[in-house]
Amino acid sequence: MDISDTSTDRPVMPAARPSPAHSPQPSSDWSALLSGANGVRSVALAGGVALHAINVYIATTILPSVVDDIGGLDLYAWNTTIFVVASILGSALSIRLLQQAGPRSAYAVAAAIFMLGSIGCALAPSMPVMLLGRFVQGLGGGFLFALAYAMIRAVFPESLWPRAMALVSGMWGVATLIGPAVGGIFAELGIWRAAFGLLVPVTLLFVVLALVVLPKRNDASASRSPVPFAQLCFLMATVLAISVGSASPDLMRNIAGIVVAIALAALLVRSESRATRKLLPTDAMQPGSTLAALYITMSLLAVTVTSSEVFVPLFLQVLHGQSPLTAGYLAALMAAGWTTGSILSSGATGQRARHAILAGPILEVAGMILLCILVPVEGGGWPILLPICIALVAIGLGAGVAWPHLLTNVLTATRPEEQELAGGSITTVQLFATAAGAALAGLVANAGGLVDPGGVAGTGSSARWLFGVFAILPLIGVITARRAVADR
Repeated sequence: MDISDTSTDRPVMPAARPSPAHSPQPSSDWSALLSGANGVRSVALAGGVALHAINVYIATTILPSVVDDIGGLDLYAWNTTIFVVASILGSALSIRLLQQAGPRSAYAVAAAIFMLGSIGCALAPSMPVMLLGRFVQGLGGGFLFALAYAMIRAVFPESLWPRAMALVSGMWGVATLIGPAVGGIFAELGIWRAAFGLLVPVTLLFVVLALVVLPKRNDASASRSPVPFAQLCFLMATVLAISVGSASPDLMRNIAGIVVAIALAALLVRSESRATRKLLPTDAMQPGSTLAALYITMSLLAVTVTSSEVFVPLFLQVLHGQSPLTAGYLAALMAAGWTTGSILSSGATGQRARHAILAGPILEVAGMILLCILVPVEGGGWPILLPICIALVAIGLGAGVAWPHLLTNVLTATRPEEQELAGGSITTVQLFATAAGAALAGLVANAGGLVDPGGVAGTGSSARWLFGVFAILPLIGVITARRAVADR
């Protein structure tokens, strides 16, 4: 089935939809998405994701300055853990907020929560207070992130879904370029609090924008979805187990964290399969189903990008003598590739869209193999760095070309009454894959010699193991991608 086909017998969207863009043959090009009322709505939805994403990179950049000022080095890693867990919670609860408040109020509430968390971080006198601010910030950011995807189907016609998905997901590429620069400037000036403070007026602008341009209510016939508390508890506990286990250099603690996480994930699957209150659409965890193949492919692509993104700056500094700034921006080539791939492939339909999904994991496999061969080679200058850059772009490009079509296929493969649930689940799956990818990357890197023996030799060995092991994931993704498009 062509993902752009709107004449299918199974309705993809409820007939009564407050989108002003419905017409017999709506345009599907970029001008239709970025002009008029659609253009303003695009700014509102993409801007919310950009706020969340830019904040992630700002916080990562200024955190050493935060610790120097207010202390809390022992809680350093928990800044990320707390933020990710809260983001997953916000993402999972976003559908309930959307159903109860409607698009306009839901987006405004999410932005207000994010703004409150930013104020808390800016004023934090100690690390425990900072962690509380990060939790609130993560909750609001998770809401913003998930609502942007969930509201695409509410405010745009189906013909614009792939381009809207590409625009929203492309904000991570923008954030990777902007976030480190903004955080670095404020850190250099010794005013890290102003970095969080700067987010407040920008967020307030998006609150006003949401109140003005987004629809007030959903379809009046939409049913209210109960909150899947059991699955949420297992999901957050799984992330915490992975994060706690990977935060220690002790290999046994790493392994113990992963074992506990696997056990909790199994309980999550069992609970979801028996629950009447769903976290994911029906059949999402059913082996062999199209939805399961789509979600697995998304997760494998995201985990592969995360595993590289976490350690590439360190490898480039230690093994290739690059400065932190240069290494950071070379690592950002993955995000640039993701954004470019999403934009270039978003207009593909039919067979071209299926080919884009299949090309994604293949590009990532090629990129990871190149990194496995080249990154451990000490020095070498630009004759080595240039193909490394090409590999980094290929990994991001692989995720980017497939992403809009994977997400659109999730929506079109889901039952009509579960499409809002599917929209919210996209970010839940992506955030979980990101957290798991970072934790697993830490485990493999440490086991490969990053800490023991350490130094240049240990870092080179670690790079070889990391990229070699994680090349297996997109290879599996080739199989799941084929399954995902088999019935489309």
